[in-house]
Amino acid sequence: MSVRNRDELTDAAADAAIDQACRILRLPTMRAQHAELAAAAARQHISYKAFLVELLSLECDEREQRRKARLVREAGFPRVKRLDDFDFTANPGVPAPLIHTLAGAGWVAHGQPLCLIGDSGTGKSHLLIGLGIAAAEAGYRVRYTTAAALVNELAEAADDKVLSRTIARYGRVDLLCLDELGYLELDRRGAELLFQVFTEREERASIAVASNAAFSEWTTTFTDPRLCAAIVDRLTFQAHIITTGTDSYRLKSATAALAAAT
Repeated sequence: MSVRNRDELTDAAADAAIDQACRILRLPTMRAQHAELAAAAARQHISYKAFLVELLSLECDEREQRRKARLVREAGFPRVKRLDDFDFTANPGVPAPLIHTLAGAGWVAHGQPLCLIGDSGTGKSHLLIGLGIAAAEAGYRVRYTTAAALVNELAEAADDKVLSRTIARYGRVDLLCLDELGYLELDRRGAELLFQVFTEREERASIAVASNAAFSEWTTTFTDPRLCAAIVDRLTFQAHIITTGTDSYRLKSATAALAAAT
């Protein structure tokens, strides 16, 4: 694209040239907003440089928002749960200052583990997803899955002779969010496959787990005592450990709603 005589360039031709250039350079926000911003700049007698700064800043901001949305989408969360929506007053045992600190994702940068331990309905999954979303929006690659789904995927990969490739793929993400650990008993093969993922990420990339069982009860899930001890060791070394308690928030909410209705 070339415009030789800019003095004779009409507004329509200029708009067409800008539109084409923005398409080629993949600048959708500038393509959509340049006319409106140019008109405002003319009315307010803004300099060319100031106009260009505003236009470029808008493109950068929109691109950053799209990047955050893409990272959150690629993480595979089953639903959107943000930390701002967590009711700390309903569960005062959850340390709000620590959660807000973790939302900065510094622990992900340092490859530290996170363990959320508590009964069903106490907010473990909400916090797991909320912290995962915060990490994704901070620019980290995040992957969410349940323990059962991950074990099934690893078993299928082993049967298809692509286990190393699958483990390496999980090793590349900055944060692995593993939900519902401890809900189901795993056979020795499943536990060993899960252990390989933990070993791949050990002291290098973060794992966040949510479990309804205390560490002392994990022998129910990992029936081999030595393997269970090795898994607990990898998940707790330099870890942030948060207990969400035993009182179900969902049960309290349902009870309160029923009482209000009657």
